[in-house]
Amino acid sequence: MQKLFIPIGFPQKQRLFEEHYVLAADIGGTKTHLALCLVKEGRCIIEKDYKYASQDWNSFEAVVQDFAETTKLPDRMCVAFPGPVVEGKAQAANLHWNLDSKVMSKKLNIRNVSLINDLEANAYGLSALNKEDVSTIYWGNDKPTGNAAVISPGTGLGEAGMFFDGQDLHPFATEGGHCDFGPRSMMDMEILEYLQSKHDHVSWERVLSGPGIYTIYRFLRDVKKRETPVWLEKNIHDGDPAAAISKGAEDGCAICEETLELFVRFLAIEAANLALKIKSTGGLFIGGGIIPKIWNETYKEVFLEHFFPVGRLQSLIEEIPIHILLNSKTALLGAAFYGVGFD
Repeated sequence: MQKLFIPIGFPQKQRLFEEHYVLAADIGGTKTHLALCLVKEGRCIIEKDYKYASQDWNSFEAVVQDFAETTKLPDRMCVAFPGPVVEGKAQAANLHWNLDSKVMSKKLNIRNVSLINDLEANAYGLSALNKEDVSTIYWGNDKPTGNAAVISPGTGLGEAGMFFDGQDLHPFATEGGHCDFGPRSMMDMEILEYLQSKHDHVSWERVLSGPGIYTIYRFLRDVKKRETPVWLEKNIHDGDPAAAISKGAEDGCAICEETLELFVRFLAIEAANLALKIKSTGGLFIGGGIIPKIWNETYKEVFLEHFFPVGRLQSLIEEIPIHILLNSKTALLGAAFYGVGFD
């Protein structure tokens, strides 16, 4: 496996080449992933990991205590959290847990506890990836340099930036997914009106997430009156709506295909917005659990068609390489590296 060299800056970068154990956690609105990791020689080895249904647990500490029933906890832990982190404290928009790094340290008897935003962890995780963990869908400039960005639709919509200091990239969290949804076409205006009838504030997350896929589908079904097969409605009712719609699109269902094409179009537009705001000439990385599962040549064409039309700065956008993160553990790996490379 050839290492993907992304120059991410860590204050104690040499520690990544020593041997350190760290408990890494990637919290999501749907699942929480815990892993005991050994970081050495610039790589992260996951020795044991387990996924928990987040909504089934009253607190994150209870999840860690369950994990500790069969695993001795190390003296370092880093938690990737889906929401803003301020002074070691966090509360998620899509989860009922409140986290405090100092409280967790005392309750779990772990000396060094770090708490970072999950998209920030995704960005740090780039330094742990191999080349096969990334698929490049547009090469852009032959020698990309400058800031970079990550956008990840999943249970919610995460966005992060990476500031380039001339040598290394330094990740930072944003909450850009909660910015106002911006329509570009008459169809988009109809979707905005539909969402405004249901929500006080319509953000990009309302359409660029797992629940957003179901929202787009319902708009096409209820407002545009697209034909809806009985079997599809049953599958949606019996399981995960986004997964049922994705499977329907794979099987050639027209309303499902249209739903995902709209989803990818919205992703392209908001990805371009993020790229412009951060001036991410060093690259745009698309993460999250949805895109790697649904991606095909049709969606690639849709994405590229709608990513570049940004007006007078299209020439800047055309310089940006675009990559899809294929490794679902990127945030977990980033948390492990952060837990070792920072105090």
